[in-house]
Amino acid sequence: MRWSKCDLRAAMIIAAAVTVLRSTTFAATPQWSNFAGDAQHTADSSVASDNLGAIRWQTPVDLDPQYSTSGELLIHYGSPLVTATNNVIVPVKTGATGGFQIDALSGSTGSSLWTATTDYILPPTTGWTPSYAPALTPTNRLYYAGAGGTIYYRDNADTATPSAPTQIAFYGTAAYQADPSVFNSSVYINTPITSDSAGDIYFGFRVSGIAPAGSGLPSNAGGIARIAANGTTTFITATAAAAPASNASSITTDVMNCAPALSNNGSTVYMTVSNAPNAIAGAGDLVALNSTTLAPEAAVPLLDPTSGKSAWLADDGTASPTVGPDGQVYIGVLENPFPANNDRGWMLSFSSNLSQSDTPGSFGWDDTASIVPSSMIPSYTGTSKYLLMTKYNNYAGIGTGNGVNQIAILDPNATMTDPVTGATVMKVVESIAGVTPDADKVADGYPDAVDEWCIDSAVVDPATDSVIAGSEDGKLYRWDLATNTFTQMVTLTSGLGEAYTPTMIAADGSVLAINNATLFDIVPEPGTIAILAVCGLAAISRRRRAPISAQDRRP
Repeated sequence: MRWSKCDLRAAMIIAAAVTVLRSTTFAATPQWSNFAGDAQHTADSSVASDNLGAIRWQTPVDLDPQYSTSGELLIHYGSPLVTATNNVIVPVKTGATGGFQIDALSGSTGSSLWTATTDYILPPTTGWTPSYAPALTPTNRLYYAGAGGTIYYRDNADTATPSAPTQIAFYGTAAYQADPSVFNSSVYINTPITSDSAGDIYFGFRVSGIAPAGSGLPSNAGGIARIAANGTTTFITATAAAAPASNASSITTDVMNCAPALSNNGSTVYMTVSNAPNAIAGAGDLVALNSTTLAPEAAVPLLDPTSGKSAWLADDGTASPTVGPDGQVYIGVLENPFPANNDRGWMLSFSSNLSQSDTPGSFGWDDTASIVPSSMIPSYTGTSKYLLMTKYNNYAGIGTGNGVNQIAILDPNATMTDPVTGATVMKVVESIAGVTPDADKVADGYPDAVDEWCIDSAVVDPATDSVIAGSEDGKLYRWDLATNTFTQMVTLTSGLGEAYTPTMIAADGSVLAINNATLFDIVPEPGTIAILAVCGLAAISRRRRAPISAQDRRP
């Protein structure tokens, strides 16, 4: 390719402009502060993403990944966070069966700024490795879990010199300090931490065995805890949290990996609780608590919408509540009986006070829905102000599953008949299947099977009308909702099954994604920005990218 003098001059001008833009002061608050971005778990980015072109840097999120005999990673990786100054805070698993540290990296170079070791101990599990997920507050205070159900925090986390760590126990720091070993062997934080707009944090905990004497904690059970910005602590048992529900006496614990969510006004915290501590799955409730006192406000049993039986809440899942702009609460569950819905589960929908159950989505149990402003789809003619993005896998060989694994946009206020169960479900506005054929499933007689979308949350970019999500084929895709096509793709690895991962957008517009135990930072190809709308060159609109070519669609 030969560039004209005009092209080269345009390249130099734009390169200089990009350098200036990248070096300007960022917003005062974190760009990505929680699992799924914010306390409502909307996964919406306030920063427009750059084109997906090349890997700028990469860093491990697991120093000792444990692959199954079939080569899969059975783990939920915690979400990296992005500070106001575009530093990326990465939770890193360090050992085969546990051990975690926090790495703070420069978002522009991936170079190390600081590392915090932790004494965190994983809770007893029956299957997958749970998520270890810290949180940032609006003042860039970083909270992360420690041993014995304790929490550490560091101020100035967006600098190269954060403060020394301070340790807090939600049941009483003095009690922990009096006998750390007994708490370390019995009390565990087992969910991502969620921070609210006031700097308070929320998380779930479990007690394995007999609770330490005098702690007030429940034995062989769990609950939800809060630490205020001023250090005040409180907690409630799962049984007490479910008090407004008819089945409260059977509820014993919080649900593994379920990140608490806050209402839009911050007054209510939502969480799931169940009757099966340290088990694969159990029946349970969605609870609503006063966000200051944790006093119960409402609780509703989570039921399979077709059978009416108790839905399953799985410790191996990743579903957390999502709160819509109108206050509606969405939560994923697993179907009962299994696999009546092809292992897709359901995404249940409730009013903000949990008094009304609305139309479910037909996939949900291991995914947290993202919020999509309806304006992102110009062809949409419905009445909803927002839509929901979720993965929409249809697992080959489970029930009637055919392996056509998709991601989808659903209308929470419109209905259709689900082709698998015949149930009335949220209407699919758009859906798109994965690109890469699943060779094993194709060989098993499922000719249209494609690799799965193993995501626990996918970032929504309203500025580009797109969703960015990773697939088991090792590629990261931009799904343009205006055209319902994959318009960009970048290869991260050769592909790997099962690990549940999020996608994020950094403060400088780069895209962050995890694949095969590695975090990748994605930016445009060098020089590609320079060939836009300068000296008469045709611009490529961020809102109307060309689809991936047939050649690019080949695995």
